[in-house]
Amino acid sequence: MSKRHNIGMLVVLAVTLSAAWGQDASTTPATTPPATGATADANPQEASPPPTPAYGQENPPLPITENPPLSGLVLPGLEPHAAPLSYLQPGAPVTESLDSNVSGALGGSSLRSITRAFGSLTLERLWSNYDLALDYVGGVGYYDAKGLGAKLVQALNVNQKVKWKRGQLTLRDNFSYLPEGNFGFAYGSLGPSQNLLGGGFLGGGAFGALGQVPRIMNLSAAEISQSLSPKSAITLTGGYGFMHFTGKYPQGIAYLGSSQVSVQAGYNRTISPHDQIALVYGYQTFHFSPIAGAGTAFHTQVVQVMYGHRISGRMDLLAGAGPQITSLTNFTPFGPLKTNRLSVAGRASLRYRFPKTMLDLAFERYTTSGSGFFAGAQSNVVRFRATRPISRVWSGFVDFGYSHNSRLQPANAGVNAKNYGFGFAGLGARRSFGRNFGIFASYQFDELYFDNSFCNGLSPCSRTSQRHVGTVGLDWTPRPIRLD
Repeated sequence: MSKRHNIGMLVVLAVTLSAAWGQDASTTPATTPPATGATADANPQEASPPPTPAYGQENPPLPITENPPLSGLVLPGLEPHAAPLSYLQPGAPVTESLDSNVSGALGGSSLRSITRAFGSLTLERLWSNYDLALDYVGGVGYYDAKGLGAKLVQALNVNQKVKWKRGQLTLRDNFSYLPEGNFGFAYGSLGPSQNLLGGGFLGGGAFGALGQVPRIMNLSAAEISQSLSPKSAITLTGGYGFMHFTGKYPQGIAYLGSSQVSVQAGYNRTISPHDQIALVYGYQTFHFSPIAGAGTAFHTQVVQVMYGHRISGRMDLLAGAGPQITSLTNFTPFGPLKTNRLSVAGRASLRYRFPKTMLDLAFERYTTSGSGFFAGAQSNVVRFRATRPISRVWSGFVDFGYSHNSRLQPANAGVNAKNYGFGFAGLGARRSFGRNFGIFASYQFDELYFDNSFCNGLSPCSRTSQRHVGTVGLDWTPRPIRLD
């Protein structure tokens, strides 16, 4: 056999072996680990990991992220299968209301109409490590009553999240300019109720109003949440809120502007797949407008033990309680007198999602700014809301709440009373027409009352304000605009 023939046979054999080797490599199972050592260095493309999927994270999140810390601002979602999308959603509702006591006068009753027109815009923007949510509603309401006329209504909520492997930073801000309080705001006038950050502890709520008194309210909050392990996490939250009243004060009452600084730190521990406990410390300091007089600033300290039971997508139960120390300074002819009051603070909430019905029940007991009536108050607040689709095009809701507020300091300004209560109850229904339009109707009853000391022994004296509000409206809500 010639030398040339031998060389040809070797070339054919090499090509055959090379093809067989390549076919065997191409059919290697996906679970085969990448090559290591010199081979990996020589073939970097073969050694690199597969690309990240189009949706979701390459590495699954830690269990603690599916069950957020009890002491944090973030609540677990009850719609876990909702697709994460970036979108822009405009809207425009128009409403007409009949109000039995539009000025909110004590003992007053005079049926008047209110016409409102709003525009709204909702933005959800998602990045790999950043989430931005923005919700704005603004417009005008015309009150058919002497001395009221047109009133501006503005509300803006912003939520920014910055996430990393074991934690996240949450920045939030709630701003509103309203003609009255935001607890039980009549459905159709701006929304069914206020949206407080972290419950009532951080502030930002006005529990009741007497008359149409425009007010600016803002609550800013920042929180860092860090997982120490798959079963433990810590949170640190800070907030600043203020309430400023504008315009004329009705019925001879000088409302008290206020500001509040709050700090809260918590340690959270997961004890089972559905259960958590937490130890939380909180600090609040309150300051009031100069009209309230000297010595009205005070601060509180709260320690709570919390328990949470959560079933993803269906239930969220939270309960917590602990001691609260309120430090007050009262000025006497003999000088400042400092006192400490020991009480109990706490909160409890239950959110439950049935196949068709959504229930939300909450109770809170904290020190609050006094809603402009008092220079600080001990507030007990309860709230219940249920929503349910009635048919393919109909949906309905019921909503009620109640707050009881006790004065903490002497009546230097504001309302001359020891305590007051405010409650509301409402229901409504909405019907969709096509993809973009809907009509709705609602009814709400409000009652504000003060204790007997409000009248100072004078008779007759009315200390109760009641309102019946019926509303019908039309809303335009087009399909969301995808931003992906």
